[in-house]
Parts: sequence; structure tokens; C-alpha cells
Amino acid sequence: MLHELKIINPATEEVVATVPTTSPEEVDAAVRRAAGAQEAWAAVAPGDRARILRRFAEVVDAHLDPLAELELKEAGHPLGNARWEAGNVRDLLHYAAGGVERLTGTQIPVAGGLNITIQEPLGVVAVIAPWNFPMPIAAWGMAPALAAGNAVLLKPAETTPLTALRLAELALEAGLPEGLFQVLPGEGPVTGTALVDHPGVAKVVFTGSTATGRQIAARCAAQTKRLTLELGGKSPNIVFADADIEAAAAAAPGSFLDNTGQDCCARSRILVQRSVYDRFMELLEPAVKAFTVGDPADPATQMGPLISAAQRERVRSYVPEDAPAAIRGEAPAGKGFWYPATVLEGRPGDRTAVEEIFGPVAVVLPFDDEAEAVRIANDTDYGLSGSLWTRDVSRALRVSRAVAAGNLSVNSHSSVRYWTPFGGFKQSGLGRELGPDALAAFTETKNVFINTEAATPGE
Repeated sequence: MLHELKIINPATEEVVATVPTTSPEEVDAAVRRAAGAQEAWAAVAPGDRARILRRFAEVVDAHLDPLAELELKEAGHPLGNARWEAGNVRDLLHYAAGGVERLTGTQIPVAGGLNITIQEPLGVVAVIAPWNFPMPIAAWGMAPALAAGNAVLLKPAETTPLTALRLAELALEAGLPEGLFQVLPGEGPVTGTALVDHPGVAKVVFTGSTATGRQIAARCAAQTKRLTLELGGKSPNIVFADADIEAAAAAAPGSFLDNTGQDCCARSRILVQRSVYDRFMELLEPAVKAFTVGDPADPATQMGPLISAAQRERVRSYVPEDAPAAIRGEAPAGKGFWYPATVLEGRPGDRTAVEEIFGPVAVVLPFDDEAEAVRIANDTDYGLSGSLWTRDVSRALRVSRAVAAGNLSVNSHSSVRYWTPFGGFKQSGLGRELGPDALAAFTETKNVFINTEAATPGE
């Protein structure tokens, strides 16, 4: 029986498309097609492989606006954000293409001969992408995996398959071989499980919840399958008294309201030194209320709706109607999965202070000194990202070393650049994506020793 996914516009609650799901039998056929295409792709000369990927990037660039409009319809992202996301796919492809001819091995001095290492592609890679950033995160895995000589099977999230399907069409238009990059829409327990369990899949790249990540890790362990996990976060934003308080307060809303807070790197815990706490809160309120919420198609909109009714209920569960919110913004009434920007005053250990909410909600926590700030920052199972605001360079370095997180910014909230490695500590995941070593994560190191000494008689 054919099953379909109903794709709903989060801003209007209208069904904008229906997409057939991929059965386990179809997954098996896709893996077999991918394996055949991968052998030929790995044999393509590095310069030619790079040129094809650059052509893919150029085709994506020519379709930025249509891709952004699809993202707006399926994910409710503001138009400006969606355009950036499509552009990020283009940039990732260009960056990965630049690494094809630089995927070098090493020569290691040894006795009796020459020893070299070779970076061999893994084969078929499964990329399971989330709904919060459908295009960029899909490309985090897809671009370097293809550049390293692998085939890619992309399973998009159930709610956001449209941009992924369009990217696959653009890949063929750019000249990528049939079967090399395939998109397999479907439900996680069916399509996703079939991909993870398939013996022909050499590696799984998953971005999503920590709970699902643990399940995938267990299934991969049964086959000793390679795995990269980018999971949840509960990132701190630490504001010291010596910081530029005006700048820190002005930047804070964007750090937890961007993408309506549906971001693993969202700075949803704002830690403020007690001596400047009141002043910071005075500045934060107008900054939060000035954040423009509304129609994603309006270029002035900074925050759109949540992805679904279920996600809105999850966010509401953290903020009961009678919760004493320090700051509460406004959201449109009527159709759409809207939720207002909300700031709570909390205490260390509160549920809102340690659990990932994944919505436009932040909790503010006071601290007295550097040691307490670090202790509160690390009081969570997660360790993905974080920020700290200070004018003291020594403090910036000390605290950066002390906070258990994979990506930290000083006087900034930037977590992700495709030039630099990205990944988390603790329950925020395994491995690293992006950066100069991204291609190597999709290869195996082969060691070859060549005996250069004269052969003895009889050998």
C-alpha cells in the first residue's frame, strides 16, 4: 500500500504537497543503484569530480529563490533566512569541491622500504537530515561525502522533503551520475531504519534528537558501522560584568529566536553576572519585543512559526499559561503554529534551564563569579555550543577552556561556519562535521608498505 507524507505550511496550516514514502524494498533498490554509481564516481579523475561538484553549486546558485520559496512553504522560515540557507548549500558544494584534489595521504619513514597512506571512499553513505535546517544540514553530509568519492542516500525529515527532492533534480541537471545522489522521503521508523540497517550502507550521518541518535548508534554498533551524530543542545550565553552590556543585550534575542528557537545551538540559557543583571534585563526587554514576528514571505520578518502543532505543544509544556514570564513578545493570531518570544527568570537545575525546549524560549540565570558561571554552564547533559561576553582576553580563554562544549564564540553568537569543524561534547553527539577535515570523515585510511630492499634469491 502506497503511503504519502502531507507537507503542511506551518504559517497557514495548508497542505502544500503530498510526497510518496520510500518502502524498505525501495531502500534496498536505491542502495544497489548507489553502489553501482559509486564505483564509477570514485574512478573519476579528481579534477573532473571537482568540476562536476562546482557545476552543481552553480546550478543551485541559479535556483536560490525557488529553493528559498520551497523552504518557506515547508518549514515556515522567513524568506531572508531561506535564501541564506540555499546559498549555504551552494557554498558547501564549492568548499567541498576545493577539497577533492587535496584529499592527500602521507608518506611515513620506515625501515626497509616506503610507507604511504591512501584515503579511500567508504562507499554508500546515508544522510538523515532534520527539519529545522533542511537544506544546509543535508549539504553538511552530502557535499563532503560526494567530494570524497562516495554515493549519498539522503532521507529528509517527514515534514520537509521538498527542498531535498529539488536538490536531487538539480544534481542530475548539473551532471552527477544517475543513482549517485538519491533522496528517499519517508518515516523514520520505516525508511530511516531500513537505511541504517542496510548492510550496503557504510556510514550514517544523523542530525536530530539525542534519543533518536542513541537508537541509531545502537543499530550501527550491531554492524560496526561508521557514524556521525549531531544531536541536541542547551547552549549558554554567559555575560560578564566587564562586557559591553548594551551589545550583549542587543545580540541576545537573535541567539535564541533565530529559526524560532528551533536550533540546537540556540543560546537558550542566558547567564548574567549579578552586578549587571538588572541593567541587562532592562536592555533585553525592548530588544526581544522589537524582534519582528509574522508572515515568512515578508522580507522584514525575523521570526516565523514553529514547524508543527506538536512542536508548539511541546514548547507550551515548558511555559504554562500562568508561568511568570519576565518578558513575553507577541505572535500572530489565527492559523499557523505561532508562539511568542518568551524569557523566563529561573534557577540552576530548573527544567527550563537544563532541557532542550526547541522553541523561542530562554531562561535567564544570575551568577556571582567566574567559577559559578562555568558550573552553571556545564550543568546539563549537552555540550554543543555557547557564547561568552567579556572584554578580558584572559577570562575569555579560561572560560572557553572550562566550558564543556564543542563550539564557543566570544562576543558573538556565531556557531557554524563551513570552514571550521562543528560538533558537540557529551550527549550532543559524536564526531565532527564541516571544516578542512570534512572529506576525511568520509574515507578509510589504507596503509601500504613497499619493500625497496633488494630481493634475496629464491624470493
